[in-house]
Amino acid sequence: MASTCTFPLFLSVTLQLIIITLASTSSSEADILLSFRASVEDPSRSLSTWSSSNSSSSHCSWAGVACSLIPSTSRLSVTSIDLQSFNLSGEISPSICELQSLTELNLAGNLFKQPIPLHLSECSSLQVLNLSNNLIWGPIPEQVSGFRSLRVLDLSRNGVEGKIPESIGLLRTLQVLNLGGNLLSGTVPSSAFGNLTELTVLDLSLNPFLTSEIPSEIWSLKNLEKIFLQSCGFYGVIPDSIVGLQKLTTLDLSENNLTGKLPTLASLKNLASFDVSQNRLSGAFPDGVCAGNGLISLSLHTNFFNGSLLDAIGGCRSLERFQVQNNEFHGDFPSGLWSLPKIKIIRAENNQFSGEIPDLISTASQLEQVQIDNNSFTGKIPQGLGLVKSLYRFSASMNRLLGEIPPNFCDSPVMSILNLSHNALSGEIPELKKCRKLVSLSLADNSLSAGIPESLADLPVLTYLDLSANKLSGPIPQELQNLKLALFNVSFNQLSGRVPALLISGLPASFLEGNPGLCGPGLPNSCSDFGPRRHRDGGLTTLACALISIAFGIGLLIFAAGFLVYRKSSKQKAEKVWHSVFFYPLRITEQDLIAGMNEKSAVRTCGVFGRVYILSLPSGELVAVKILVNFRNQSPKTLKSDIKTLAKIRHKSIAKILGFCHSDDTIFMIYEYLPGGSLGDLIGGPDFELRWSVRLRIAIGVAQGLAYLHKDYVPHLIHRDIKSNNILLDSDCVPKLTDFALDRIVGEAAFQTTVASESASSCYNAPESGYSKRATEQMDVYSFGVVLLELVTGRKAEEEDSADSLDIVKWVRRKINITNGAFTILDSRVSGGSERVMLGALDIALRCTSVMPEKRPSMPEVVKALQSLCSGNSPQPLSLALSSSEGHQLPV
Repeated sequence: MASTCTFPLFLSVTLQLIIITLASTSSSEADILLSFRASVEDPSRSLSTWSSSNSSSSHCSWAGVACSLIPSTSRLSVTSIDLQSFNLSGEISPSICELQSLTELNLAGNLFKQPIPLHLSECSSLQVLNLSNNLIWGPIPEQVSGFRSLRVLDLSRNGVEGKIPESIGLLRTLQVLNLGGNLLSGTVPSSAFGNLTELTVLDLSLNPFLTSEIPSEIWSLKNLEKIFLQSCGFYGVIPDSIVGLQKLTTLDLSENNLTGKLPTLASLKNLASFDVSQNRLSGAFPDGVCAGNGLISLSLHTNFFNGSLLDAIGGCRSLERFQVQNNEFHGDFPSGLWSLPKIKIIRAENNQFSGEIPDLISTASQLEQVQIDNNSFTGKIPQGLGLVKSLYRFSASMNRLLGEIPPNFCDSPVMSILNLSHNALSGEIPELKKCRKLVSLSLADNSLSAGIPESLADLPVLTYLDLSANKLSGPIPQELQNLKLALFNVSFNQLSGRVPALLISGLPASFLEGNPGLCGPGLPNSCSDFGPRRHRDGGLTTLACALISIAFGIGLLIFAAGFLVYRKSSKQKAEKVWHSVFFYPLRITEQDLIAGMNEKSAVRTCGVFGRVYILSLPSGELVAVKILVNFRNQSPKTLKSDIKTLAKIRHKSIAKILGFCHSDDTIFMIYEYLPGGSLGDLIGGPDFELRWSVRLRIAIGVAQGLAYLHKDYVPHLIHRDIKSNNILLDSDCVPKLTDFALDRIVGEAAFQTTVASESASSCYNAPESGYSKRATEQMDVYSFGVVLLELVTGRKAEEEDSADSLDIVKWVRRKINITNGAFTILDSRVSGGSERVMLGALDIALRCTSVMPEKRPSMPEVVKALQSLCSGNSPQPLSLALSSSEGHQLPV
């Protein structure tokens, strides 16, 4: 009986002891985390949940903290801390190592500026350490060997410099080693890798100062699955011992100085991506490259390979990307490539291939891009080409293609670039009606006859049209002047009649020469017979006057009705129910905002969503208020969540959102005030004489802000309305982006409608925005390129009052085409000595405004290229010049 009563008592005491132990542990770990938080700077308050006053939840629920049940102790302990892209800075405190069960620490994408924190080797259980994309500097010390338990070490995209120490080879448990994107230099020691037998991923890429042979020990690491050594200074040969890496799936050795021949790859059963482009490799390509493996991407371009590929590519059933351009291959092109079921990209330009394009190309249902320029292909263009509905680029210039162009050759609904110039094609140009996304069409230097199809004028985004050196006859269709053509070349044909007025005013005469029958101002034949035309113009003028009178009357009625509606809404304005959310302590009410927004406080700078007002708070502080109307009908909770997401952004090049007020149909966005006004107003002003160093600093700042939105901020954001009027400047000309990601606030439908109605024709918009419903980072890159052109030329993007009313992209490209020199484009108000750097910036801007989105660099690449200009270097990451499909090469 006594023992029966004792057991419940024993159980109760045991449970109490466990609870006390758990509480004690929880308290201890929470204190350690708070100590770590105290050592870092957190301007975004990303660690706001890390608080001793947060008694409602365990520290295991704090932002970025994850706990697991530890079997040996039967308690929850912190095992993972993931603070990626939290905008943290300061010092990484060693106190974090007091968490005995911590196995993973991820501090990537922050602003920690210090040497490699060796004290983290004291974290006895640490297995994953990710410090990538910070400001870590200095060499890798020999003491790095202290991280004996690490499985993953990622120090990529920092400022780590010096040699790779041999002691890194003591990290025998390492499975992933990523040192890419740093400033490592010198020779890579062989002994550094011989003992890393567990290694599956090795990344030393983007270290241009490494000058070394690839350590032979790397080829003996049997567990390697991915090797990234691109864009370094590696030299020497690729040894035959590579065939021992049976688990290898990805090998990227591109952009190095490798020489010699390629070993056979047939035995690499798991190889999916192989890139040795832009080296100095030579010789014949080995046979059976796809035998037994699932190769997806093969990139051999810009080497010195020669010989035939007829047998080497057999059996590549999984191949998606085939790139062998800029080599010396000859013989028949592998005919089986044209019908591979998964092939997407075929690039073989600048070789000596022969053969025909088979009609079986129609079975390549995923084919997107074909570039076979400057070879010796013969035969006709197959009917099957028009059946490939995924094809967006087909470029086969400088070959020996002959016969008529099939009527369906441009039936792909996504076709964007077509180049069949410098062949022997004959017959008529077919009617083009289905490829409404066509941007560039070049049929120059063939034997095409008959007239220019009027259906070309129905292609809404056609920008480049070259029909020169053919046998075309008849008039130039009047409708073509409605297109925004940056290049229109019909020289050396047999055309006749009057050149449409808008075409002749914006084109050099050289693009029309060789057509004796053409007439117009500036041509040898000035069209002296104006009689009948005057009569017609008089009739049209009378009709136009009548229509204008009717329109004026209707306009008065609409104005009167609008005025009545406006007065009614003004009376109701004060009766609206307003709600405020402030992210900073602002002493202002909704009534203060409404009362303060008048003509006196309004500024000229305004975007497509409304005017901007500058208000003075009772504290004397100035703020900028922007009105958004007609946004989507959403709950206050959703609206607050969306704006709060944007308000968390903290970057030196992005304007702060201080708060907002909203009613059922109106939002007042409150931004920090920037006294320098907008970049657009500055460029458009009469006294725009900024030094080039200041302009370059503005460009770099804007690029950094966009790169942060695209890549570093979570969730990733697209600005969608980049233009100089949405770039504000502080008193020191430091730029800040505003009006970013407004689609999240007003809603996609309202955003699309407003942009479409207000700025559909804006030259800041990328060509594909006219037909693409999905916003992309590449569209932002294009818009940034337009802003960069403004800074380089000193010319506003759209010079409405100028005699030369072309938008800036077309103006720059035509200047290059006409003068074959870029110096005339540079702003003459910039003092001498900056021309070479300005040409480098122009080079970058032209790449950003490329017609083809995939040719545009990413914003991080743009940042690096612009920063390289500051040191007087040319932008190495971007060899930026106009491609042959976009005009003449930029002479720099």
